[in-house]
Amino acid sequence: MTRILVVDDEARITQSLALNLEARGYEVTIAATARDALAAATAEHPDAVILDLGLPDGSGHDVVVALRERCDMPILILSVRDGERDKVKALEAGADDYVTKPFGMNELVARLRAALRRHQRAEESPTIVTDHFTIDLDERTATVGGAVVRLTPTEWAVLDALARQPGRLVTQDQVLAHVWPGARHDTAALRVHLTHLRRKLEPDPSRPRHIVTDTGVGYRFVVGTAAL
Repeated sequence: MTRILVVDDEARITQSLALNLEARGYEVTIAATARDALAAATAEHPDAVILDLGLPDGSGHDVVVALRERCDMPILILSVRDGERDKVKALEAGADDYVTKPFGMNELVARLRAALRRHQRAEESPTIVTDHFTIDLDERTATVGGAVVRLTPTEWAVLDALARQPGRLVTQDQVLAHVWPGARHDTAALRVHLTHLRRKLEPDPSRPRHIVTDTGVGYRFVVGTAAL
């Protein structure tokens, strides 16, 4: 059974999440502090974590960093903070998705399921198949209709940064650091390479459905036709 670690110091929230997740067949472990969250993650090896940023003994951002150092599982932020700065900071720390309070339970569960599916696919195969093109991450090839698409090294680096985390929101800074490590970040150049990738891979580059932009935050590589 899939185990979810819920980290929040509001008993009302944790009780509601536990009831709803258990009704859907998940096992739930609850932690109310950063310290208890890390202890539970180490002892119980959850399949995913739902984490509030405002904890009584520390920052949720620090918990994300610590979790990423110990294990690899989807981390969904659930927070009242809805500012772009908090979202970017959490995603750069290693969170997979970000949901703001108040939230809809159906949306949260859908995002959780999507994150679990993405994690499972990433562990199973280096090949990603969409309805229009295929990517082999090990062979560094992309094909459309069976024909190899010629990508420049930089275009491949951009695609690689996104495709290795299918469905996950990747910040602009994370993509830039992956493509040009240690160099001055060039956001204009990144936009140009994204445009070229969409022209080569998307069925309709003017309305991309696989290499998509989350305005003001970053980008997602979507395998299907929707992010969830």
